[in-house]
Amino acid sequence: MKSMFTKGVIAAALLALGAAASAVEFTDPRSDDKGPGNYTYPTDGVYKPGSFDFTKVAITKQGSNVEFAVDVNSTLEDPWGMGTGFSVQMIFIFIKNGQGGYADAPPGLNLGFAPGSEWNKVVVLSPQRKARVSAEAEAKAGKMAKDIVVPNLTRGAGRTIKGSVPLAELGGDGNVDAWAYQVVMQSNEGFPAATDFLTRKVNEYEGQHRWGGGHDGDCDPHATDVLDGPNAKQADMLKFECAADGKSVKRATLTMIKK
Repeated sequence: MKSMFTKGVIAAALLALGAAASAVEFTDPRSDDKGPGNYTYPTDGVYKPGSFDFTKVAITKQGSNVEFAVDVNSTLEDPWGMGTGFSVQMIFIFIKNGQGGYADAPPGLNLGFAPGSEWNKVVVLSPQRKARVSAEAEAKAGKMAKDIVVPNLTRGAGRTIKGSVPLAELGGDGNVDAWAYQVVMQSNEGFPAATDFLTRKVNEYEGQHRWGGGHDGDCDPHATDVLDGPNAKQADMLKFECAADGKSVKRATLTMIKK
């Protein structure tokens, strides 16, 4: 009798756990960490080949929290001593889980979102402390700052960068497997331009801490890798055109991806 009771309790607990959990996973092509197609890594040795090429994204709800995990195509390192298991990456996970939203990315990414793909929340996985990231958002992101969500702690180990946030901070109906997403790989910049949200610029030619293959104006997308979908390919989404004065003629525009 006791054994049957114990089994019943365990079964009920597992059922409750299953009801509380939902998950979605995306894979992304390898070796597409070239932005629109021709971006080149900075020359400093800390920017290891494959470090800015994400290959898998997993979003998992467990109870009242949601964990975000991003795999990259290189073993993570912490050359700048951030104490989080990684240093050079910065990842934006955009979420559409409601009506309306923002058609612009946070400043410094130089990205827009297609009609119907506007984002409602963005989770930022950064090796910098939450206080610094949140302060930068407040100072530079304007009205969208309230919808920039930063985990209390983001960690890197092996090839995976992870962070967890309360579901309440994301809003929506809680069905993470029914939401739409877009993921942008950037580089952690400790000394950003005055208007940029901790993002590293892309120039025409690569430098020690600058990406190459773009434009010296502020018209190129500052992203090395974005999430591919069946009808939304990175090369198409990141196409851009610049005027002679460096102003944007055609902005790179992203589409949300849904499972």
